[in-house]
Amino acid sequence: MTSISYLTNTLLPLHIRRFRPSLSTLSCSLASDVDPAPNSYFPKRGQTLELVCESLAFKGKGLCKVTQTGFVVLCDRALPGEHFIGRVTRKKGNYAEVTKVKTITPPRDIVDAPCVYAPYCGGCKTQNLSYEAQLRAKEEQVRDLLIHVGKFSLQHLQLHAVLKPIVPCRIQFHYRNKMEFSFGPQRWLPKESLQDRIVDDDANENYALGLHAPGFFDKILNVDNCLLQSHPANKVLAAVQECWRDPQLGFSPYNVHSHKGFLKHLMLRTGRDVTTDQPEVMVNFVTSSYKPELLKFLVDKVSVFPEVVSVINNVNTSVGNTSVGEEEYTLYGKSSITETLRGLTFQISANSFFQTNTYQAEVLYKLIEDCAGVKGDDSEIVLDLFCGTGTIGLTLARSVRHVYGYEVVPQAITDARLNAKINGIQNATFVQGDLNKIDENFGKNFPKPDIVISGFIALSFLIPTYSYVICISLN
Repeated sequence: MTSISYLTNTLLPLHIRRFRPSLSTLSCSLASDVDPAPNSYFPKRGQTLELVCESLAFKGKGLCKVTQTGFVVLCDRALPGEHFIGRVTRKKGNYAEVTKVKTITPPRDIVDAPCVYAPYCGGCKTQNLSYEAQLRAKEEQVRDLLIHVGKFSLQHLQLHAVLKPIVPCRIQFHYRNKMEFSFGPQRWLPKESLQDRIVDDDANENYALGLHAPGFFDKILNVDNCLLQSHPANKVLAAVQECWRDPQLGFSPYNVHSHKGFLKHLMLRTGRDVTTDQPEVMVNFVTSSYKPELLKFLVDKVSVFPEVVSVINNVNTSVGNTSVGEEEYTLYGKSSITETLRGLTFQISANSFFQTNTYQAEVLYKLIEDCAGVKGDDSEIVLDLFCGTGTIGLTLARSVRHVYGYEVVPQAITDARLNAKINGIQNATFVQGDLNKIDENFGKNFPKPDIVISGFIALSFLIPTYSYVICISLN
């Protein structure tokens, strides 16, 4: 098996990691507002504890341990080294969750978060942690996954250099090429902001367009500018925010409880014109019904930006919170935008999958080719599992004999075949199928592969006779 390289970028969700023994102990003296030492191994709901965050765990939550018992607790927005008071909110199996009440000693590697929404938004929980510290945390988590899920020993990882150093991204903001914002009838405000809230007689002033509050499907934090997406996409977001609440326009945000309302989501995708290398923006309005005459004002508003080359309307009549519609209409410009990766051109439609970090995708695909040790003599067979729109396999197709890609999503397979045609690649076959339901005949559908690309380490058992298995973690 070849070496495994992996990449990361700031502000992305963190993998779950194993719980380590306590890295530090707490003072024997308890703060005045902390409950006495628990008699039970399990802390009770509502109990306050003095804790020190040891590391980052699932979804960027701080991992701590109760001093007297070693019981594991997780705290949202607690960072390594932070000494704080936490109140137990719930117990889940072999761990509990706590809410931070107050900080006693600030965390290590703390920085000022540049985004005003960072303390409340669900998208950037570790923005006030230095990028270098984020890299260390993610590298530790991937290593632990390889040991406990991949069943590698630490000695094997070190001896054979299976785990290579993490590859940082050269930019930490404005790197995402896709963002999805939700409309809602009520703005969500954090508790500390409620006292400053101004209630207007006009209910439209409370309408929200933004990102969901952490852990809630029905609470939306109003956002005027997002540091994750491109500058042209932020201009579009600001333009929509400026006008959509005007009662004369007749817009109503979708209510997930009553299932009434017109506007559901605003999806913004950014690509590049392959000729001019200038940004291309797709604006996708997801609505509960098809009313193009009602959307005309918003279409005219955003289409004045030269970067906007496509305005799409996805119509989703279901009560679900998805942005994928049963019907899709092009209201302005093209039905897709383009992006270039490693010299290949890819068409990106409203609902097609594409790596959200274009900068790291470019680096990633080069690393895959290097790790696989592609000979470049057109002799090798590549099996691309969970191939999506075929981006990885197609970048290798120029140097191998044939690429076979498998993916369960029909639209992704359609896009993969289109991308192959656009780039004049004829030695790539893409098959729609569920890899969770394969049988012993699966290996008879293609020649013996020399290189297997998989997004999951556990899938390496599918092909027992392989030369390389490349396992990638991009989350």
